[in-house]
Amino acid sequence: MTASRILVVDDEADIRGLLKEILSEEGYEVEVAADATQARSSRATQVPDLVLLDIWMPDTDGITLLREWSVTDGYDCPVVMMSGHGTVETAVEATRLGAYDFVEKPLSLTKLLRTVERALDAGRRKRLSARAHGPTLAVPIGKAKVTQALREQVQHAASSSSPVLLLGELGSGREAYARYLHSLSARASKPFFMVVAASLGQDPAAALFGSERDGRIELGALDQAAGGSLYLNGLEDLNSEAQRALAGAIEQNGYTRVGGRQRIPLNVRWISSAQDGFELRASPEPFRRDLVSIALLRRSPGRRSTSAAAPLQRRRAESAQKLSLARQYRRTQESGPARAGSGRGRRDSARGNRARTGG
Repeated sequence: MTASRILVVDDEADIRGLLKEILSEEGYEVEVAADATQARSSRATQVPDLVLLDIWMPDTDGITLLREWSVTDGYDCPVVMMSGHGTVETAVEATRLGAYDFVEKPLSLTKLLRTVERALDAGRRKRLSARAHGPTLAVPIGKAKVTQALREQVQHAASSSSPVLLLGELGSGREAYARYLHSLSARASKPFFMVVAASLGQDPAAALFGSERDGRIELGALDQAAGGSLYLNGLEDLNSEAQRALAGAIEQNGYTRVGGRQRIPLNVRWISSAQDGFELRASPEPFRRDLVSIALLRRSPGRRSTSAAAPLQRRRAESAQKLSLARQYRRTQESGPARAGSGRGRRDSARGNRARTGG
């Protein structure tokens, strides 16, 4: 079984080193961070199973960092706060923001290990509960060879973290395959956030990266998809400014909110969709291929109907035939007695004629 990963965030090097040594000896995989910047970077690389977070740190304190994480959908692991100068108000605020527990310094080894074990167990139960009560996996159905081949391609692509481009006409099930891909990936428990490219409009940076104004943070698409998958629907409608913004975020592996100063590490899986031949459109600026890397082809609804709809057509023909036979049977039943009587009358008349003629 894979060892649980714990992130220790504390500005005191001695405490970081001691906690790493103790927890490593207990069999945990331990990462350390000296401040909020290092903590954000570590989280972006891999979401831990548990965070031990010091409250009093220079630059950005633990409560502020916890508040930042609490509004980001992609973060749901338990957090245990640590402090040598904690107050009731601080503990209440940390709990309100989602902290699992609060431990005081100097740390008690027995209490620390017990709290870590309980927090990790709570995190595991929460993930299992989310899977049990989450939406049912919608597997695209169809017996056509092209549908089966595409399902296999999606299943194969789900095992990697590379961007994926789904090609096909409108109505060909691109979103369904995008959701299917996300549900099979390692990010399945994280958000699936869809952006319609045509809706980005004149200010794509704010829509994608979010904004900071007067101390208020407006989350962008990348914030809301953090840890999960960002589905960009209709890539052919992505204007040049939006292309440059996305390409810049990919190249720098991070972005900055409009009006903000802090660089946020990029932590999403790119899934896009477009119509076949979208790169050949007339445009003053060619489409940037660095936004995608894998193309999965999807046939249009019209071309897929011949093989995919054949079973349905057969069922309809069989139903029509059964209905026709049923109607014929009802007509026979309704007119049966009259015809039977006429037959008997003709036979009786014939017998009488034979009797009179002696035949």
